[in-house]
Amino acid sequence: MPKKLFSLIIVPHHKGKSKTISLSKKSLKVLSGISVFLSLVLVGLLVDYFTLNIVRQKYKELLIENVKQKEIIVQYQDSINELQTKIQYFENYAKKLNVMAGLKSPDVLKEVGIGSGAGNSRELSPPDISQDINLNSLNSVSQKAEGIEKNLNTLVNFFESQSLRLAGTPSILPTKGYWVSSYGWRDDPFTGKRTFHRGIDIATYFSNPVVATADGVVVQTTRNKIGGNTIKISHRGGYVTVYCHLSKFLVNPGQKVKRGDTIGLIGKTGKALGPHVHYEIRLNGKSVNPYYYILEE
Repeated sequence: MPKKLFSLIIVPHHKGKSKTISLSKKSLKVLSGISVFLSLVLVGLLVDYFTLNIVRQKYKELLIENVKQKEIIVQYQDSINELQTKIQYFENYAKKLNVMAGLKSPDVLKEVGIGSGAGNSRELSPPDISQDINLNSLNSVSQKAEGIEKNLNTLVNFFESQSLRLAGTPSILPTKGYWVSSYGWRDDPFTGKRTFHRGIDIATYFSNPVVATADGVVVQTTRNKIGGNTIKISHRGGYVTVYCHLSKFLVNPGQKVKRGDTIGLIGKTGKALGPHVHYEIRLNGKSVNPYYYILEE
């Protein structure tokens, strides 16, 4: 029995001979199978291509979202760092108020690193913060803030009932300038020997005003080789403030002064290398660190 053949006749549009392709039934089946297989492969590739396109797009969106979230986290971390620095400042401020009120010992301020010698001892280094943002760190900040708030409320009530005592307690800088030497042990600028400095030195321009740091009465205006032109003011609560190296007195013994009143002018009389004021605070005859009694920046 002769084989059945399928013929495919190709007739060109232009003049030319037609072509005839004869395929057996078996060959046609094989060719059809290959065509179906290739079609399935092509469909699979197209599906995979479009699927990958969707995945790539989602991946890009996730990358962008991840970058934005990192930026937000950095902003939150910066905010927490700033908040903790502010809380550290207010905590130290509250401690100073406690010392002034007599509610706590000056020892509570030792932890903030108040040293002796030259330099600005009021410059506090911000805390080293390396914690990740989490609920624990936020709760810690919140609890610390609540504790400071309670302490400040207690102090407000105390000082409201002790307004006269507060007015007579030294609490400001005697002049505006550079804090060049602190209370405590230091090398004497003239002899180089280790001596105890019983006050603070604030350098500024010649003839700048020197003010009383609390309400009080001028008890003495003297001139000597060490302190030069010196003013002593007596205040409530056993406080006495001393201002040395002035170029001029603007008050007299027995005169009452208010906090902020100008009492003299900056100079370099006595044992002084340049224009500055040496400022001391004495409590019941004993010198104390003026740092504890300066609330302004």
